[in-house]
This record gives sequence, structure tokens and C-alpha cells, in this order.
Amino acid sequence: MPSPSNNIIAYQGQPGANSDMACHTVYPDMETLPCASFEDVFAAVRDGHARLAMIPIENSIAGRVADIHHLLPDSHLHIIAEHFQPVRYLLLANKGTKIEDLEYVFSHHQSLSQCRESLRELGLTPMIHADNAGAAKDLAEKPVPNHGALSSHLAAEIYDLDILKRDMEDHSHNTTRFIIMANEPIDPEQDQGPIVTSFVFQVRNVPAALYKAMGGFATNGVNMTKLESYMINGEFTATQFYADIEGHPSDTSVRLALEELGFFSRQVKVLGVYPANPQRYETR
Repeated sequence: MPSPSNNIIAYQGQPGANSDMACHTVYPDMETLPCASFEDVFAAVRDGHARLAMIPIENSIAGRVADIHHLLPDSHLHIIAEHFQPVRYLLLANKGTKIEDLEYVFSHHQSLSQCRESLRELGLTPMIHADNAGAAKDLAEKPVPNHGALSSHLAAEIYDLDILKRDMEDHSHNTTRFIIMANEPIDPEQDQGPIVTSFVFQVRNVPAALYKAMGGFATNGVNMTKLESYMINGEFTATQFYADIEGHPSDTSVRLALEELGFFSRQVKVLGVYPANPQRYETR
């Protein structure tokens, strides 16, 4: 196994992707490692090719990033921080192309959904690509006169494409929440500011199990900021939940709430305990 690289952060996508920009924003002195899939990102950290992973988890317009909740519990990594990245999309095309020449625009499905109204107003047909920076890269390598791409200003620079229109996102508050993951967990000081605890759980298959499992957070005054469900193993009766709460597991209120959750659950797995980013509380 290669020795861990302390100055590399891995992300999913091509150079110029929003995840790449997030890496440069949070860790400007670190080298970025593009990976083809989220599984490859996790493996890069586990195998010592990178120290950290930058993972998009949800967007203020498009909602949660598909499949990521399924992958987090088995990643064997720990959440150590969060980052909120404002997302600004640019309409890119090959040199000399005019906006009226375009018919089709390629990008990741999340990017397309975040720019749906803008694309409709321009009469452009959205086309799904594996990722937005990859769409820009393919456009630069294989120019097609009526094709464009939705991507970032970093992708425009890297792939030398013209910017036909800025601010393609439908809402100015468009923001993606990223989590930063590492091989080892951290244990932040409880008096150093707000703490977030993220975990997944499966309730027992009995009547009112979820209601009873959630009761401990209400009675102990623990604020749950995120609760999402998704099926596992293709079973309609096997539901797993992802949750974020405010507080440290050592806090009496959180400890009691988690104990009650455990009583009504088949499994509870903490994914990370980390400082809340101040941007979490900003009005967008």
C-alpha cells in the first residue's frame, strides 16, 4: 500500500468540476485528484492516494445527490467537515460560436435541473452527461457547431471555451453542500461552537417504530436538521434513514436521544461528528 499523501484531496469528476472548485476554495494549497466515480474517491483515500475526499451531498435547488446516501455507510470514511459552495453555471461553447447557433446543451443531470428555466427560455435542449466539466472537456476535444455545455468558469479556462452566458442557474441562492471525509474521525471540542452529528439508521419493522425512534430527539430538545429515507437492497420494507442533528454525542441531551433511537432501531451508524460551518446558518 502506498504511503498516505498529506497534500492531496480527491473528488469525483473532471478538472474544472464544481467539486474541483470546492477543493480549491477550502484547501487552496492542496493538490486535487479527479476520480471517475464516488467509489473511486473513497478508495483513493482508503488506499492512501489522497488524504481527504470532497463529496457533494445536497443542493439547495436539486435536492440530494443521487446514490450518495447509499454509498456513505460503506465508504469506511468519516465526515470531518462541511462546506457550502455557491454554484454559478456558465453556458460554454467552442470559439466563435454564437448563442443562436446552439441547439443542445450537455451537462450533469443535477446541473441541468438547476438551470431548467434558463435553458427553456433560450430554447435549448438539455442533454445528460456524466459530469459538467466532462461535458466541457468533450466539447473542446470534439467540437460540434450546435452543441454547448453548462459548466464552471474554471472549466472554461481549462478547456479554452467561450462564455456565451453567465449565471445560468435559475435561483441566485443555488448552493451545494459538500462533506469532507477522511480515514480517521475527529472529536471536536464541545465548547468551540456548534457541532453537527451525522448518522444513518434502520428502524425495527414494527408499528410506529419511526415515530418512537424520533421521540427521543423531541423530548430531549435536540434539533434534527436533516432526515431522509431511502430503500436498501431493493426491499420496500427495508428503509434506511440519513440524519443530521445539532450537538455532540457526549452532550447529555444527544446521548439520551441516541440511546432511545438505538432501542427502536436495528442499526445506528455515526458517519461523523464535526464543526458546523457558519454558512449553515446564513439566510440564502
